[in-house]
Amino acid sequence: MEIFKYMENEDFEQVVFCQDKTSGLKAIIAIHDTTLGPALGGTRMWTYASESEAIEDALRLARGMTYKNAAAGLNLGGGKTVIIGNPRTDKNDEMFRAFGRYIEGLNGRYITAEDVGTTEDDMDLIHLETDYVTGTSSGGSSGNPSPVTAYGIYVGMKAATKEAFGTDSLEGKTIAVQGVGNVAYTLCEHLHAEGAKLIVTDINKEAVQRAVDAFGATAVDIDEIYSQDADIFAPCALGAVINDETIPQFKCKVIAGSANNQLKENRHGDQIHEMGIVYAPDYVINSGGVINVADELSGYNRERALKRVEGIYDIIGEIFNISKRDNIPTYVAADRLAEERIARVAKSRSQFLQNEKSVLTGR
Repeated sequence: MEIFKYMENEDFEQVVFCQDKTSGLKAIIAIHDTTLGPALGGTRMWTYASESEAIEDALRLARGMTYKNAAAGLNLGGGKTVIIGNPRTDKNDEMFRAFGRYIEGLNGRYITAEDVGTTEDDMDLIHLETDYVTGTSSGGSSGNPSPVTAYGIYVGMKAATKEAFGTDSLEGKTIAVQGVGNVAYTLCEHLHAEGAKLIVTDINKEAVQRAVDAFGATAVDIDEIYSQDADIFAPCALGAVINDETIPQFKCKVIAGSANNQLKENRHGDQIHEMGIVYAPDYVINSGGVINVADELSGYNRERALKRVEGIYDIIGEIFNISKRDNIPTYVAADRLAEERIARVAKSRSQFLQNEKSVLTGR
């Protein structure tokens, strides 16, 4: 992989390679863009097939965080860390303390958080060496992000429902929920309380039965979820579920769920747009978790965080407006929203610096 060529093409600012022989730490910190503020993004620990694969994952995820944070209206840039190793067998205290020292050395350019393969305990170890970490067990932590993420999905789904049906009421709507893990189960609580009819599936049969018992949901096999006579399809498990095989099965008018990377390829976003399906872009509708974590940076206040998460409703609405304004699919409109916000701040900063230089030089 030609790292500098990739960084140039995707406009990356910095990639930091971290190693500590004593603890076995091998980590890559990717900082994509800090126009809006310091880069915020989690630390993922994974057993990668190669170092190149780990680098590519860090870069891809960091860029994604730039767009997620910008679209969410946060004054934060995008970054991500991957630690190469098995999260079940390779962890030790010294590893995360060493990693914390590397973060401290960036002097606030990057703030980390939990991600796949890392825990609150790991964040506590990092916190021993730096304050540039969120999701710790200390006072002021935002705690479990799942309920807040679910709430964001719920309000975003209501915005998409309004776009498709002219009203944001979910009462009487049939919603097919793929996956009923922590986030999706809480989402189902909101949907059930509003009077929606639920169809659920999951590889975990106990999770399915729990939803059936609690919400009167109808259970279907995993492969049957796409073809249900549902108003809304909520993908809340795997990515790439909007693809050549599933699209012909869709009968829904709305797709809105918590799963990441729902479009297998961009062309699938074009297809559902042409079909008239209202798609709430995944990285926008599932941004409640990062909004919640980001609130820690101001001294965590749950009521304030939830109020900010409610703003996902208006953000999704703005994306639909851009989609209609520019005649583009909503996944493209979401990127445009993020890019326009970054560009406005960059232009304002450039103008400020130019004015400051004029004052100093008298020109």
